[in-house]
Amino acid sequence: MRAATIHEIARELSERSPKQLLDYCLRLAKHKAENKELLTYLVFEAADEAGYRKHIREHISSQFESINRSTLYLTKKSVRKILRDLNRHIRYSGKPETELELRIHFLNTLRDSGIPFRESPVLVNLYSGQLKKIRQTISKLHEDLQFDYQHELKLLEA
Repeated sequence: MRAATIHEIARELSERSPKQLLDYCLRLAKHKAENKELLTYLVFEAADEAGYRKHIREHISSQFESINRSTLYLTKKSVRKILRDLNRHIRYSGKPETELELRIHFLNTLRDSGIPFRESPVLVNLYSGQLKKIRQTISKLHEDLQFDYQHELKLLEA
């Protein structure tokens, strides 16, 4: 079965009744946890972006506290899992300010966690990859916001 394009789906959905759209949304939410999380964001959290950021920052911090530090291998796996979770939450929001705040918080928490990430090439590459994503996102912002985030970026690069 060929999947329809977004344009085709949008055209068809515009012709459906609100009841049918509600049924489609609920059916999508039942099939995959990510769909349910996205709908939860859109329905409950999108109106309060600052609260959403705060909640995700707290979630990241608690995940870092529960990392298995017995070996560097398990620590790397845990950090990558936290980053996958973070990327999913950033995708839900789609706002560059949220992305920047969450990525900066992730890197600050990684630095402050006491994890010897500079001893692992994987974690060093992960860290530098996040810095690169932060730079790319900063370049898309208004000049005033760019200046504020550039300062935070310099602190992370030090």
